[in-house]
Amino acid sequence: MTFQFQTIDHVQLAAPNGCEERARKFYNGVLGFNEKEKPEELKRNGGVWFQAGSIEIHIGVEEPFSPAKKAHPAFVIDDLQIFIEHLEKNEIQYIKDNRLPGADRIYIFDPFGNRIEVLQWV
Repeated sequence: MTFQFQTIDHVQLAAPNGCEERARKFYNGVLGFNEKEKPEELKRNGGVWFQAGSIEIHIGVEEPFSPAKKAHPAFVIDDLQIFIEHLEKNEIQYIKDNRLPGADRIYIFDPFGNRIEVLQWV
């Protein structure tokens, strides 16, 4: 092959129409992602974009909407226990999963039911 993939540019998750404020409360308010300005040409599509370091999440409007309950992004974190305490403080439910050798991980769900994996390699 004469080409090679380099990195993931962003992950897009779907949400229902009118999702923007709930997305901001969760992705910015709870998870600490910064909102990223969408290009002018794409603003009319609805949704909202977020970034934390090199990770970008784009929340896009999809009608009819169906959350991603199996397919999901997985984010590596440096201290999963502190993150869990933060989730508990914000009354965000999570599911522990110890089936991946060498990793501590949990699953959370955004306000629209999309699954997100957060893990720490040990």
